[in-house]
Amino acid sequence: MSSSTSTRPTGPVPRVAVVGGGPAGLMAAEVLAASGASVDLFDAMPSVGRKFLLAGRGGLNLTHAEDFERFGTRFAERSASLAPALAAFTPQDLRDWAAGLGVETFVGSSQRVFPTDMKAAPLLRAWLHRLREAGVRFHARHRWLGWDETGALRLQSPQGEIRHTADATILALGGASWARLGSDGTWVPLLAERGADLAPLQPSNCGFDVAPTGPDREGWSAFLRDRFAGQPIKPVAMSFTNDEGDTQRQQGEFVLTDTGIEGSLVYAFSSRIRERLNRAGTATVHLDLLPSHTAEQVLAEVGRARGPRSLSTHLKSRLGIQGLKMALLHECLSAEQLNHAPSLAAALKALPITLRSARPIDEAISTAGGVRFEGLTPELMLKGQPGVFCAGEMLDWEAPTGGYLLTASMATGRQAARGALAWLLRS
Repeated sequence: MSSSTSTRPTGPVPRVAVVGGGPAGLMAAEVLAASGASVDLFDAMPSVGRKFLLAGRGGLNLTHAEDFERFGTRFAERSASLAPALAAFTPQDLRDWAAGLGVETFVGSSQRVFPTDMKAAPLLRAWLHRLREAGVRFHARHRWLGWDETGALRLQSPQGEIRHTADATILALGGASWARLGSDGTWVPLLAERGADLAPLQPSNCGFDVAPTGPDREGWSAFLRDRFAGQPIKPVAMSFTNDEGDTQRQQGEFVLTDTGIEGSLVYAFSSRIRERLNRAGTATVHLDLLPSHTAEQVLAEVGRARGPRSLSTHLKSRLGIQGLKMALLHECLSAEQLNHAPSLAAALKALPITLRSARPIDEAISTAGGVRFEGLTPELMLKGQPGVFCAGEMLDWEAPTGGYLLTASMATGRQAARGALAWLLRS
């Protein structure tokens, strides 16, 4: 783990409140307790780490093993803002930290890093045990309501509203996705009324609804929805061209939904799609339904004489196009296009899908927006609120799936904790 000078406050033991029991808050509590602070952690839910546990249902993706320089670019325009936190807690540091809890990790074929047992619960149990042993006090079902006139934290507890006085506070309240797990964005107006510099919360790593594909339709046709919703589209490559003419292309798979598209390949484009939707109201992606074929190969096969065979039979025998892919062609192309070999071949390599809106933020894997870095000191303290620090997904950054979200959340939790300790030492 990257070395740094320990900041252990002298004199009376400082009292620090951590609000939020996700990975950022838990990591902040760990650093604070290890440095001798008295730590109280408050969470609105009956137990901490709920979204962390949900992420582990399909195999807990802790981080990513790609080159660290490349890793640091995955946060787009906020890469520079996150660089200090990530340099102090790298993906390898995270793996070493997990090993210290008795959880070994491995690198999958996609370079994603997972616990060897693919589970989140054992790691969380070991982590909470270590935090309790370090003296961290957990307060479940305590919802933060802001501050009173003296600066004390207001908290709604099972016994009613209480006040808590701390020498410093770290807010790690998450974004606004999966509200049932605790990240509901209710902190936004509380910070807004204190003058915090906030970017609107928006869905990230999310699905999208399609624009109507025909007259008298809201989106997909009833046939496509009833027959194919929930099915994956693979193999396929997606491309998207931004306003400057730069095209991003990536191969993978995604799922057709009742209203549009979602899945890992869609998530890789979600920030670009969302920004285009914000500006123009619609956004168009193009699907290469035959990513292993060249355009010339596709045109040659489509143009072959098919005799008495139907178009569906011809495409299935010559190119393996069938099922959902064939249904998408019928959904998006006119009869004239389907029967015009050059138009059909072009569509097989670049089928346009026009999107009209992102799915609701509560369905998203993560959120963009939040507390802007411009409104924070380098220690992640709110410039207008001395002694109050912010960490995790409530900060204004976003990243693709693949372990980047969890790594940056934990890294900023550490950064905020060290910032609070340094501020306490100066104070």
